[in-house]
Amino acid sequence: MTEVAAAPPERSVRKRSDQRVDHQPGFVLHSYPWRETSLVIEAFTRDHGRVALVARGAKRPTSQFRGLLSPFNPVALSWSGRNDIKTLIRAEWLGGMQPLRGDALLAAFYANELLVRLLARADPHERMFGSYVELLRALADEDRHEATLRTFELELLQDIGYAVTLDRCDDGEPIDPTARYEISGGRAARRLDAGHGDESMSVSGSTLLAMSARDFSDPRVAAESKALLRQVIRYHLDGKPLNTRRILQDLKQL
Repeated sequence: MTEVAAAPPERSVRKRSDQRVDHQPGFVLHSYPWRETSLVIEAFTRDHGRVALVARGAKRPTSQFRGLLSPFNPVALSWSGRNDIKTLIRAEWLGGMQPLRGDALLAAFYANELLVRLLARADPHERMFGSYVELLRALADEDRHEATLRTFELELLQDIGYAVTLDRCDDGEPIDPTARYEISGGRAARRLDAGHGDESMSVSGSTLLAMSARDFSDPRVAAESKALLRQVIRYHLDGKPLNTRRILQDLKQL
């Protein structure tokens, strides 16, 4: 007679659901105060994607977290909890990244906001985590910040299922480098006939093909791709503005 395994006791089920994660590589994307002495941090981790963590007592002078929970610091995070917001247990600095300054720092904050706004919590994005690390390293080492950001934006849209089709238009025809196109629905290119459509909101076929090749060296490609991706990202954010973009605009007016 076949034996039927007994159901585990309720206490064991509760224990397993109280998830514990140890030494997970990640970065703090954003933080905000919680109660008098604590912080809630939004972290981007290698294996668990975006997670929200309560760092209890993090604002106390003697906190073990002091100096570790700043953006762009590579850290190993340990946490536990069953709710959407977990409890941070430990953070360890991993090092190995150059500090960011000036425009590179502003570009990195922009990338952080994109991740917070576009990534769902607890949805692993290991490939995107690697792209984020590469972005931070490139921003620290290179002066081509705009091209680096355009590549990151394209990879992020692709990773979350919102990839912009750059080599074919909405009817399946190859992109004509001499034609003008508009992006409809945030992802499909529609060819504009001469004298029809709003060409001020369009992009050249040559720019779409250059974007597909991740070549932003031409100034016209750089300008058109920036405007196009701004339009696509706004579409997927339901028209809600990005805080970092508004801050950048305010700084330019000073």
